[in-house]
Formats: sequence, structure tokens, C-alpha cells
Amino acid sequence: MTFAASDPTGGAGLQADLLTLTSLGCHALSVMTAITVQDTVGVEDYYPIDAEWVADQARCVLEDMPVAAFKIGMVGSVAAIAAIAAIVADYPDVPLILDPVLASGRGDELSNDDVRAALMDMLIPQTTILTPNSLELRRLVQDDVATADEVNLDVCARHLLDTGCEYVLVTGTHENTLQVINTLYDENGVVRSDSWSRLPGSYHGSGCTLASSIAATLAHGLDVSESVREAQQFTYDSLRAGFRPGMGQFIPDRLFWARREEEK
Repeated sequence: MTFAASDPTGGAGLQADLLTLTSLGCHALSVMTAITVQDTVGVEDYYPIDAEWVADQARCVLEDMPVAAFKIGMVGSVAAIAAIAAIVADYPDVPLILDPVLASGRGDELSNDDVRAALMDMLIPQTTILTPNSLELRRLVQDDVATADEVNLDVCARHLLDTGCEYVLVTGTHENTLQVINTLYDENGVVRSDSWSRLPGSYHGSGCTLASSIAATLAHGLDVSESVREAQQFTYDSLRAGFRPGMGQFIPDRLFWARREEEK
């Protein structure tokens, strides 16, 4: 089950989650948390769904069907965070993957300090795997660790783990490194570190794709380390096959494998 905002471009948000989960062989259940006005360039506006409607969407489906994993993206409001936190608390054995969407790829704000604090207080302590990029990681802990951009990623990850989160996967797209380095942490330190060649251009929905593919691979029964590895590979292949349908960012092709079959 994915909780996310709708994206009319199909590049990110709820639509990206549905494409990714389906491509990886899962049946996706969806709960809309917000409606956005956006294109491949950026987000112009968004309208949070009433928290009671968010809760009702989820409760109605959960009373009917079992779930193998929860994935949470953009939540829209503090009230929605509280509603989702109460729901997932009833399913402590179901893995929860949280992609802390704080801003769009262009930098458009999709949250405020109250939302960030609510994530830290109510959702991150229940999270199995948190998937921030390095900018989101630093922003999440800025009040508790430091405000400087140079704060060590290991220190930031450790702080989030201390809140109760089981794993933190930090993606390094925004770091000044020759390759993109993604690092998975648990309470004992670094679990694995994977390096990926930097691809040209920028992508709309890469974080959604990664978090959803982790949810899918966990739902299929992989352990955390292997799930993260497989999800990164799927995301990288989707980005490498990406296309630019508009005037802004590229969109990952989550059905890249189908194009390959057609080419045979």
C-alpha cells in the first residue's frame, strides 16, 4: 500500500509508485494524500487531502485485503501524518518504507517545519527503511544536529537511527562525488555502500521509484540488504532508459524491461 500525492505527469508520486510496484510484480493499493499541479519542470501548487479521507481510504482497503509492505511518500499535512502513523501502528510486522519528500527536484517546497517535525516524531520511529537523499537527510536533523550543509552524513544517519528507524538508505546524487554513492545504515553502522555512474540530466521521480522498488522487493521476501541492492539496480536501469516527454526533467522508464523484450 502506497500513501502518496497524485502527479499528473506520471513521473513521480502516486503514479510512479503504481508503475514501479506493478513492474516488479506487485498488486499496488493506493491512498492519495494530496493533489498536485505540476509538470516535468516543477510543482506549481498542491492541495492536501483531508486527513479523515486519507485514513478512510486506507482503513477501508485494509479491512478487506492484507498488505505485504507500506510505502509513504509526500503526506501533505501534519494531520495526514498523524492519521497515517495511527494506521501503520496497527501493523507493526509489516515493513514500512518512508521517502521523506520535502521538496521537488526544482526545489519547490512541499513541506514546512511542522511537517518535518511530525515526520520525526510520528512516522520515522516506526519506519523500517528511510530513503532520504543527502539534502533531505540534513534537513530532517537540522534542529538536532546542526544547520551547516557540511554535516557528516554518518552523523545524520546515526541520529535518525536513534529515533527508532531500523535502516537509513542515504542517496548521494546531490553530493560532490565522481560517482553516486548510496549508503545503507543500521544501528551498527554501514550495512552496504553501492556506487553508480552518474547519468546525464535530471530525473523526475527517481526517489519515488527507489522507495517503491524497495517496498516491492521486501514484499517478495528479500532481506533488507538484498532488497536495497535489487531496488537500486531497478532504479538505475529505469533512469538509464529514461525519456524526456516535456520541457523539464527526464522521467524514469519503469517498464524498460518490456522495451528490451520488444527489441529481441
